[in-house]
Amino acid sequence: MSHARVLAYGLLGLPLAFAALPIYVHLPRYYAETAGIDLALLGAILLGARLLDAGIDPWLGALADRVSRPTMVAVALLPFAAGFVALLHPPAGAAAPWLLGSLALTYLGYSAATVAYQAWGADIGDSPGLRTRLTAAREGFGLLGVVLAAVLPSVLAADFAVGVERLSWVLPPLLLVAALVTFSRFGSAGRRSATTAGCADPREGLQDSVPWPSPAASQPWWQAARAVLAEPAFRRLLLVFVVNGFASALPATLFLFFVADVLQRESASGPLLALYFVAGAASLTLWVRIAAIRGRVAAWFLAMLLSIAAFAGAGLLGSGDLWPFAAICLASGLALGADLALPAAIAADIGERMRQTGACFGVWNFVAKLNLALAAGLALPLLAVLGYSPGSAGGLHALVFAYALLPLACKALAAWLLWRWRSTLEIEK
Repeated sequence: MSHARVLAYGLLGLPLAFAALPIYVHLPRYYAETAGIDLALLGAILLGARLLDAGIDPWLGALADRVSRPTMVAVALLPFAAGFVALLHPPAGAAAPWLLGSLALTYLGYSAATVAYQAWGADIGDSPGLRTRLTAAREGFGLLGVVLAAVLPSVLAADFAVGVERLSWVLPPLLLVAALVTFSRFGSAGRRSATTAGCADPREGLQDSVPWPSPAASQPWWQAARAVLAEPAFRRLLLVFVVNGFASALPATLFLFFVADVLQRESASGPLLALYFVAGAASLTLWVRIAAIRGRVAAWFLAMLLSIAAFAGAGLLGSGDLWPFAAICLASGLALGADLALPAAIAADIGERMRQTGACFGVWNFVAKLNLALAAGLALPLLAVLGYSPGSAGGLHALVFAYALLPLACKALAAWLLWRWRSTLEIEK
């Protein structure tokens, strides 16, 4: 498959990730400062919506195995865009119920589109190598979307609230352009059938041997999820993904606290985040090439070792150590590229082998979202118990432990598990 076609598939990942960052980063501050929602109520709404969002992913995954992937993506984009615009324009006096309703609508559209889009990529590719390239393109554009969403509010307006509100109007045209490009190249290439629709060359990028619907399409969603989890290779991959994901989610949750209170450089948090994500995007092509030569498991393992080496010195940093921390952000960002591209590509192969790609990614996304929720739900109370208070000098040792040392232990465990199970997780062409 040509490089242009791979990029055409991946482009839709940009607006999807573009919307995800404001929801996780900008939304709490916006509703707390602009809408005046009590922090306890705000936290309860955000956590409840996130858990609900994660809980519907297995059902959406099973649904993606029953309907056309492109159709499901197209339908899901409508509530996704509408919910996102509504989310950042709450009416006066009803901010809390508006937040809950618009967040539920946004999450429903986002999750349905994401699950079907990921499974769609597995349909398009006809080999592990091609699926890796497609996954890398999707995640690379996603990282660009994250960086764009991070910098645009301050560009659009000097006032934070106005900038975030204007950000919401950027999504619809961005989503429209990306969807037109992706659908123009692959709009008829949904679940594989006896045809090769969607390819200029009938031999290019699609298989024609997998019937649609799959034998598992008639299963209820819980049976589909159970069948996926019954596959030993998927269970092992999922466990590695969980441990590795928790190792990444912890520092992500505590990043702003670490920069502000340990490094004493709060103003540098934006550029440091941008450095991290740009490095991740830049490294994707490198990891794809390494995976093509050494295999995806070996490449992912190498990235874990790089992340461990990069983060090993984070616990030694203190006030003013900006440049050493920037080097850590750069190195760990380079490792991020492998985390984004390789495990999802392996999951796609396992799903294709089982003819339940949608169900695989439903469970996959459920676990990924649960990781983020658990990282915040466990780390923040732990810090409070250990005496850390944001903005003060108390309990900084606890912050260093949770930000730098605990993720190292989790990453080392993930690397050990991956290497132990490498023979069952590496799928040859």
